[in-house]
Amino acid sequence: MPPLRPRLLVADHQGRIFDHPALLMLCRQGAQWTLPRPDELMPLPEESELFLLPARRAVGLDPETGEVEAQEELAVAAFAAPAHTITAHPAYVTDKGAPTLPLFAYGAVGFARGRFYVCAQKVDEDTRQVFSGIARPRLEQRAKALMRRYPDNRLVQHLMAKCVLRYACPAARNLALGRYEAPLPVAGACNARCVGCISRQEDGAKICAAPQQRMNFTPTADEVLEVMFHHAKEEQRPVFSFGQGCEGEPLTQAALLTEVVRRFRAAGGHGTVNLNTNASLPDAVAALAEAGLDSLRVSMNSAREEWYAAYYRPQNYHFAQVRESIARARAAGLFVSVNLLYFPGVSDTEEEIAALVELIQAYRVDLLQLRSLNIDPELYMELLASVAPGPSVGFGNFRKRLRKACPWLAFGYFNPYIVRSECI
Repeated sequence: MPPLRPRLLVADHQGRIFDHPALLMLCRQGAQWTLPRPDELMPLPEESELFLLPARRAVGLDPETGEVEAQEELAVAAFAAPAHTITAHPAYVTDKGAPTLPLFAYGAVGFARGRFYVCAQKVDEDTRQVFSGIARPRLEQRAKALMRRYPDNRLVQHLMAKCVLRYACPAARNLALGRYEAPLPVAGACNARCVGCISRQEDGAKICAAPQQRMNFTPTADEVLEVMFHHAKEEQRPVFSFGQGCEGEPLTQAALLTEVVRRFRAAGGHGTVNLNTNASLPDAVAALAEAGLDSLRVSMNSAREEWYAAYYRPQNYHFAQVRESIARARAAGLFVSVNLLYFPGVSDTEEEIAALVELIQAYRVDLLQLRSLNIDPELYMELLASVAPGPSVGFGNFRKRLRKACPWLAFGYFNPYIVRSECI
């Protein structure tokens, strides 16, 4: 079979997408334009989406002349379904005055052999966020039934009315269906000002609006526990996760979390209690571990402080506190994941890989979750302009390097169910 060479996808201003008859798809990795790596292309997964990129003209390669050609039509990108990580962004020319792109991950996409191909790789076989066989009316009925069952629980009302019915949040949908992982948002405040925050943007930010609304109340311990015990009755292997997209940093509510976890364990609550966090408060992490926390998922865009700070813009903490939290979690026997917000052409450079390997080896991190960084690619490169990234080795080589340096390390996308006897 001849090598896979996807053709360029373009869109007209009426939103019609078509493949160019002559030009090949180009992709972007950091500041470099290149043909896609064959081992980092895959058929576009189900439940993915195609985006038109406003004021950004598609760019392709003429295979006869080797020339790069910009088109009048718009560039097209793909948002890969959960459990997939994008390996390259689309190549395009941005017009003057173009708006900053909304907070999604923009995968390079082309057309070949009668189907769409995207620069992405599947990193987790778990199907917990696949909903293709579940009719939307069923989800809505389940959400409304929970709202009727717990009319006075503000957390239930928030998760069902806003997260399920308005935003179609996968985590909240699973709670409505009584399966997998239950989201437990608790915090309206945050001690970081992430450039790509999906629940709150500052006045004057380049990003026009956050894609979802942050919760505007703090649930009581009783409200959180009611959700946990409900989910534990529905799912045999439940995972409960503090730290969701509709909230700030859960550690800002450390006293509430500690009370909830302690009471849940004292009442015989079973399942994996997980914290998705920026890990900024080591003492709070240690207290939660003592109360009965099972796993810690620490999010970062980089294991280097300069690039971490450029994106997270931490308030009253530094990357040293993040590392200290990981150390204390490991000392307490917690399962520790690093949730790397992967950005092609930056995360897979030599300096970034070396820093990540050092952190994983230093604390013997259990799992590397690979999620695409949701941000306008050009905006992110502007943030890192003070330190130009080196050459990209590609997503495949990035994983190979990590496997060789850290052979115990698992790769994935979702928080796993942890058997408590293994972590206490």
